Amino acid sequence: MTYAGVGSSIVKPDSAAKVTGQAIFAADITRPGMLFAKVARSTVAHATVEEIDVSEAAAMPGVVAVLTSKDIPGNNGVGMIIKDEPVLVSDKVRRVGDALALVVAESEEIAVAASKMVKVKAKELPTYFDPIAAMAENAVAIHGSSNIMSVRKVRKGDVDAAFAASKAIIERKYHTQWVEHAYIEPECGVAEYDGKLVTVWVSTQNVHFDRKEVARNLGLGVHQVRIIQTVTGGGFGGKLDISVQCYLALAAYKIGKPVKMLWHREESMIASAKRHPYIMEYKTGADADGKLLAVKASIIGDTGAYASYGPAVLTRAAVHATGPYEVPNVYVDAYTVYTNNPQAGAMRGFGVPQVAFAHETQMDLLAEELRMSPYEIRRINVLHAGSVTATGQVLEHSVGIGETLDQAWDKADELFRAGVF
Repeated sequence: MTYAGVGSSIVKPDSAAKVTGQAIFAADITRPGMLFAKVARSTVAHATVEEIDVSEAAAMPGVVAVLTSKDIPGNNGVGMIIKDEPVLVSDKVRRVGDALALVVAESEEIAVAASKMVKVKAKELPTYFDPIAAMAENAVAIHGSSNIMSVRKVRKGDVDAAFAASKAIIERKYHTQWVEHAYIEPECGVAEYDGKLVTVWVSTQNVHFDRKEVARNLGLGVHQVRIIQTVTGGGFGGKLDISVQCYLALAAYKIGKPVKMLWHREESMIASAKRHPYIMEYKTGADADGKLLAVKASIIGDTGAYASYGPAVLTRAAVHATGPYEVPNVYVDAYTVYTNNPQAGAMRGFGVPQVAFAHETQMDLLAEELRMSPYEIRRINVLHAGSVTATGQVLEHSVGIGETLDQAWDKADELFRAGVF
């Protein structure tokens, strides 16, 4: 086998098929006798459900079936870490867009029209779109007994003593926003059931997880479920979560005909996972030479109505809260909080880009306070072979950030001297 070196031009294996239109995406798949499915979604963010009336939708010409939570033969719940999101709501909605019923019809247009005819009788509950408000002791719990789903703590050394010895201390509060993946291809799939095997063709990043979730919800063995990943038009972490898979499998399994579902952009944005928004409070101390002495941080991550990857994302945030720098004294608390917002899950960087915004801004402010260059203060503090991280890991092998910083600084200096900027 021949390996290309750094700087070599490599042809992406699927590029030709995509640019020539030969790639088969999930939306391109058709099956004989195929039906179309659409989800009827909640328009309120938090409520107890008293009744879901599908009679009007079911009576519409061209509608084959309207399925509710009562039609799910297995466990009605999905989730990457915690199975806290119902496939179809039975007793409580926790966000705008929660799935109330599944309409299966002869055409997509009929399915869409019928989904709007599903009626729900519900008693609205207090809504929490601010994680700070959701964390209050008197807040109504969205799940269980508390909206604080998980807490991750990192402790190293004595931050109070370190701050007392610091020449410069920077304290700031930072906010990062929700981010939508906005992949070019929205969620789509097709499923069929031949009496023995449920097969789902789907745009996904997580076929093995999909298979287990579908099997669990249908009450089948995993050997009775097959997931086929179609050519996927973008994911960035957003297609690790379940989207259309369980709806399609349920419909095909119950009706016995192939079923297709496509989320258009509005539905994709309502129902898909986002990047976690953070609220971060940072306190960073350094000595007169710019050497970091302490970092204290509180990180609150809004995971929305369902956990998805929330606990893992906030764990990563806590672990990486000090950045690529050696800090002898660390005190970090990271909270994963339920709200009535859209769920937040995996996205490129997996919780670290948010804290990078905070800890790098802290470094710039420290450099300014100590009259040092941003490069100089970073070069003094970067991790290297032999460094001990915030969690106590000893880095025994090469750590490339110092060399990277040097080359970046030299290149920037070269361009500056050349009058480029």
